[in-house]
Amino acid sequence: MSTIDKNLLKSKFRGSLLGSLLGDCLGSPFEGDVITPGEKLVIQKYFDKLETPDLKGPKRCYTDDTAMMKEVAKTLIDKPEIDYKHMAKLFVKEYFSEPHRGYGQNVVEVFNKLRKTKFEDIYKPAKEQFNGSGSFGNGGAMRIAPVALYFHDNYDAMINVAKQSTEITHTNSLGVHGAVLQCIAVHQALSHDPKTAITPKDFCDELTKKIKVVESENDDGLGLHDQNPYEDKLNFVNYFLGIKCHEELDEEVAQNLGNSIAAYDSVPTAIYSFMRAVQNDIPTVNTDNLFRRTIQYAITLGGDTDTIACMAGAMAGAYLGEEAIDKNMAKQCEGYEMIVDLADKLYAAAVK
Repeated sequence: MSTIDKNLLKSKFRGSLLGSLLGDCLGSPFEGDVITPGEKLVIQKYFDKLETPDLKGPKRCYTDDTAMMKEVAKTLIDKPEIDYKHMAKLFVKEYFSEPHRGYGQNVVEVFNKLRKTKFEDIYKPAKEQFNGSGSFGNGGAMRIAPVALYFHDNYDAMINVAKQSTEITHTNSLGVHGAVLQCIAVHQALSHDPKTAITPKDFCDELTKKIKVVESENDDGLGLHDQNPYEDKLNFVNYFLGIKCHEELDEEVAQNLGNSIAAYDSVPTAIYSFMRAVQNDIPTVNTDNLFRRTIQYAITLGGDTDTIACMAGAMAGAYLGEEAIDKNMAKQCEGYEMIVDLADKLYAAAVK
């Protein structure tokens, strides 16, 4: 990565972690919904209202997405040599301190086993999931942004840490590689100057080249094309970006890229949401703010709205920096000040 001005880099650290928080908090009320044209209007008004100065009312709560993301950041701050047992303990402590954050039953099972076995083998409980095949959910991807930031100048170390940190809870290659792809996407967004426009095709082509190397681990010697599922999904992303955005296209995107809790059906969708927002051709999202357009559009695709918007927001924030995020909107989210402080500590740990 080329050298970035330190003040800009600090802003990008804040932007990415705040982007993750805002996507999580603002997407959560719509989780599981099939978004109709009428609901898209509701979401437009919802976001318009959030930008109102001095808006009163309860803060939008964060979910397990942010709860786990902040523990990844804390590990990198506390243990710069990366102590995965420490990370596992932070995950478990966070869950048992606040179990109401919307955790899935499978990861709860992992946390219970980790606690019961006193963290003897931090990878064993996850390996035992789903009859030994491991989870392919997006729980690793949703929390990975701090790894992309911390290793902004060490790509190889970033890939390794992304894999090992994900495997504490998700060991299926789809879950692990999905987290790695999300990490690479945030890392790429971080490297771009916000004053210079991103070319979506170039961004996706670069991601494809990098994830192809990661997915080569799947090769079983048969040379079959089905060993590169994320490369295939990114080809779909490029295909859909070449079509003018319209209501029916959103349905096709949700069906083909996905909007579920599976990493394979959500990480590419988050990347698409960010790239579509960059193109600024979304008729159902009325805003000149690229950051808002990214997370608002991600939410309109329905399904696992908090996590998809969280991942898309992490990319947009890493690209644009904190200044692009509306302060009124950010202050409506639980943990806003905490995340700003965490981003600054992560920056201090990463930039010596």
